[in-house]
Amino acid sequence: MIDPGADIEITGYQWVPPFARGFVRDLRPRWACEEAGIPYRERLADVTDKPDWLLAAQPWGQVPTMRDGDIVLFESGAALLHLGEKSEALLPREPKQRADAISWLFGAFNSVEPWMFEWVDVTAFARDEDWARLRRPSLEEFIAKRLAPLEQRLGGQDWLGETFTIADIAMVTVLRAIGGSQLLADHPATQAYVARGEARPAFQEAMADQLAAFDRHDPPNSKGE
Repeated sequence: MIDPGADIEITGYQWVPPFARGFVRDLRPRWACEEAGIPYRERLADVTDKPDWLLAAQPWGQVPTMRDGDIVLFESGAALLHLGEKSEALLPREPKQRADAISWLFGAFNSVEPWMFEWVDVTAFARDEDWARLRRPSLEEFIAKRLAPLEQRLGGQDWLGETFTIADIAMVTVLRAIGGSQLLADHPATQAYVARGEARPAFQEAMADQLAAFDRHDPPNSKGE
């Protein structure tokens, strides 16, 4: 829930092109705050002219950064872990469940997300390049191998662990990059998992708040009108 007086501040962008909307990573801590009922305020930056305050907090000038009093974090995974420490709704306190959630959190970002980035590059940004057409078959074969353990795990349970955690926020947002693709459709349990995550009221609220910021700052003709 957005509260201008909240202690926690999450940074996002004022505006991004339509294809990027709903995929900017401040969605992750926004979603976590909504799940745990933690109020937050937003601070928005110009994506084309990064302000000094953002560059001071994030070495590459990316979002999100998150401020909690005197504590400043960058990278969405760090923000999720910090928020997880505040609420058992995000990170279990039982040691084995906690370790499992943290392992899957890092697994989402290290073992799955890099290949999602490459797939988007090959199928969207560089799709007309010869190298991209040559790379796509082997990349999709590799991604299928990355999805196989998820398919097995999610075939008998709703979430990566016994309950919904920050690991699921991470993994669902990572997998959304291939939403609508045959790659995801070929893994029905994983596809259903992503749909469950997107159906959660907290996800819907976080998404609405991110999109509302973009709508407020839309320049003329930004939607191709």
